[in-house]
Amino acid sequence: MIVDDDPLVRAGLAMMLDGAGGITVVAEAADGDAAVGAVDAHAPDLVLMDIRMPSVDGLTATRRLRARRQPPEVIVLTTFDTDENILRALRAGAGGFLLKDTPPAEIVAAVHRVAAGEPTLSPSITRKLMDRVSTDADSYERARGAFAGLSEREHEVALAVARGRTNAEIAAELLMSVATVKAHVSHVLTKLGLGNRTQIALLAHDAGLT
Repeated sequence: MIVDDDPLVRAGLAMMLDGAGGITVVAEAADGDAAVGAVDAHAPDLVLMDIRMPSVDGLTATRRLRARRQPPEVIVLTTFDTDENILRALRAGAGGFLLKDTPPAEIVAAVHRVAAGEPTLSPSITRKLMDRVSTDADSYERARGAFAGLSEREHEVALAVARGRTNAEIAAELLMSVATVKAHVSHVLTKLGLGNRTQIALLAHDAGLT
């Protein structure tokens, strides 16, 4: 589903994505409030979400959608790449953050990847997160305390996830099956109270582990 208040942007994205293999645009919405209702009606696997929209903004809508029992994946697609927007989107549960000037082929690839449970960020966004240094001592202590509750194996898997490794890469590095990796990732998410792999990476960053 595509959520953007600009009908030309929605039309362009719909044309591009419908022409890509394995992707079908099932719905569109012009703001975050309409997006929530459209998800109820169409049950999309993934939502491309703009940030600045009338009524309910994209960050609020992302948080509401990701709080559901069976939430769709969300990629925030925007022109605004401020640190605050990036972090709010990822902490709200977005599995990706892309800029609208991202080449079409990369947007298509990101949709496939996030739909498969793998986070994705524009290269410039990744650099911003890598350059960001947390100065919040409380956040650091909370993050360190959260990771302290993991088993040694879960800690290893969580750090590999935070470094952007896929399940297959983690399995090869830690000498375990992909199924075992998936189980560990699920346990990590539950213990840390997180919604996706990107949030594991953010928490690891706050804890000074990456």
